[in-house]
Amino acid sequence: MAKAGITTTVPVEVIYAAGWVPVDLNNVFISDENPRSLVEEAEMAGYPRNLCAWIKGIYSTALKHSEIRHIIAVTQGDCSNTHALMETLQLAGLEVIPFAFPYDRDYDLLRLQVEKMMGYFDVTWDQVLAEKERLDRVRSRAWELDRLTWEEDLVGGWENHYYQVSCSDFIGSPEKFAQEVEQCLDQARSAKPRTGEIRLGYIGVPPIMGDLYQYLEERGARVVFNETQRQFTMPCRTADLVEQYRLYTYPYGIFFRLEDIRREIARRKLDGIIHYAQSFCFRQIEDLIIRDRLELPVLTLEGDVPNRLDARTRMRLDVFLDMLR
Repeated sequence: MAKAGITTTVPVEVIYAAGWVPVDLNNVFISDENPRSLVEEAEMAGYPRNLCAWIKGIYSTALKHSEIRHIIAVTQGDCSNTHALMETLQLAGLEVIPFAFPYDRDYDLLRLQVEKMMGYFDVTWDQVLAEKERLDRVRSRAWELDRLTWEEDLVGGWENHYYQVSCSDFIGSPEKFAQEVEQCLDQARSAKPRTGEIRLGYIGVPPIMGDLYQYLEERGARVVFNETQRQFTMPCRTADLVEQYRLYTYPYGIFFRLEDIRREIARRKLDGIIHYAQSFCFRQIEDLIIRDRLELPVLTLEGDVPNRLDARTRMRLDVFLDMLR
């Protein structure tokens, strides 16, 4: 079965409708046994040091997995460095298919992008909508896991992060993934509710450091809202596929994202926000808008290469949690 690498969440219904398997290169990169070496390989190939590690990791991951010969790259609505990433992947002999989320969330332009993608994979709307029904059944299990996280306090921040972020490609097998989520749900329902914890929201791209959630829970706090990861589950719940990706907040402006963040702050009764900003990412600039528009205390963390939390970051987290207490 042919595989299509993706640089971030795209309409995977189209890929599955064609009988292909989507592969989120971000998830493959960060779960590699040595993700830091993939960053270093990209730098050895000529990628600059002062460039986002996710871009470098995606580049090396795509070359490492020779079975992936086609890459769907998001040219608008994600990282501007994706343009150069596309060109270096083309230089390496891979076929790159561009996809763009219109900045102003224009419905007609977004539909055109979806239909161009459908044309490339030679599928019809009937096939794509049938896949949407199938994938929405799987997404509903992730929605329930998220509810158990914030409403019933039965799920940890890491589990919430992992199963939601995996909805970008459903680990290549929606049915297998649904079984994994169901097992997690069964375990959660038999657990005792967590009490007395500081309730945190995590906003921004998923963290490149692997022990953040564990560290927070060791110190009596828990992430009950993962902003971007939750968006990968398409929580808007609409039958219109184009509208689904128009309501998906990640690829659009910060003010549209803030509408969703503020709703969830109130609904989940959050005590504070951790805003993660990747080194050398344009989204770092958005931090000043986030601090201006959110009334909750905000701690901004910056990460560079795949690693564990360093001593300075641990200390900043400790001070932040003490302040919230």
